[in-house]
Amino acid sequence: MPFVLTDALERSANRNLPAPLSAAVTTALEHIREGCFQRSLCLVVATTSVASGLEVGYEHYRGSYSNPIMYTPVVLSGMLAGAGLAGAFSGVAARTVLRWVSVATLADGIIGFFFHIRGVARKPGGWSLPVTNIVMGPPIFAPLLFGTSAYLGLMASYLRREEDSNRIAGRLGEAVEAGSSDWRINLRYGRFQKHLSALTVLWAFFSGFEALYSHYKTNFRYKAQWTPILLAPLVMAAAAGAVKSRRIANTALPIVSALAMADGAVGFYYHARGIVRRPGGMKKPLYNTLYGPPIFAPLLFAACGFLGLMASLLRREKR
Repeated sequence: MPFVLTDALERSANRNLPAPLSAAVTTALEHIREGCFQRSLCLVVATTSVASGLEVGYEHYRGSYSNPIMYTPVVLSGMLAGAGLAGAFSGVAARTVLRWVSVATLADGIIGFFFHIRGVARKPGGWSLPVTNIVMGPPIFAPLLFGTSAYLGLMASYLRREEDSNRIAGRLGEAVEAGSSDWRINLRYGRFQKHLSALTVLWAFFSGFEALYSHYKTNFRYKAQWTPILLAPLVMAAAAGAVKSRRIANTALPIVSALAMADGAVGFYYHARGIVRRPGGMKKPLYNTLYGPPIFAPLLFAACGFLGLMASLLRREKR
């Protein structure tokens, strides 16, 4: 019988945790497996949108908002946070407002990626000095990483509510549509492990590349700055393997994804400490946050781990 991570976690929770806590863990795992976690994911979208909005807000402030389009991700992140909160309380809002705000935010990330590439090309020497201009120019993959929350929001808009897992109609609907290969049906019933694993490969590459040249700027002053560089290829390899193998998706992927999340949390601490250690420390919070290490950047790397971990808990597509 193949190893299934959610089944193993449920057995472990029942053996080692008190009854109320084990029941909560089992219920949460069942909701994820069946695609019934719309409300929870909406709250995640709202929280991550605030963090990414603050990050892009002060990064563009450093660029003096020289192009009016630099305001769009700041505005859209606030809209996405509001839509995520609305989706947590209303299934209709999740299927309408959250969905279309997420699509608009994803489109804005793609447009921002084009402008960042153009920004690198317009620096002295352009692409004939790729390393120098990528390091010193606008963060090239940051607009795509900004779309992480939006992608989660789009995903949440197709999921079912937590209470739907206990409804007979929902179970009958799953039985009827179990053979469908439509991606919307797969999302609705929690069958998108391969899809999310493939997405994790891309996001791990983007976040690893961002960490590489960001830490290169400081000449890798601390040994801890190498950890996301080393972990990103491991996450990519595990996620790519998870697309092909259910066993890898239930073993290697959750391990390296959990390490990526932990590394992002540690990186957040180091970046916060770097801000505090700047001249003036917390007496000049705004200035030091603007010109110190990007405080929320490590959390984007942690978000990559979150995608991989979530993928490991889902079911595989029928085809």
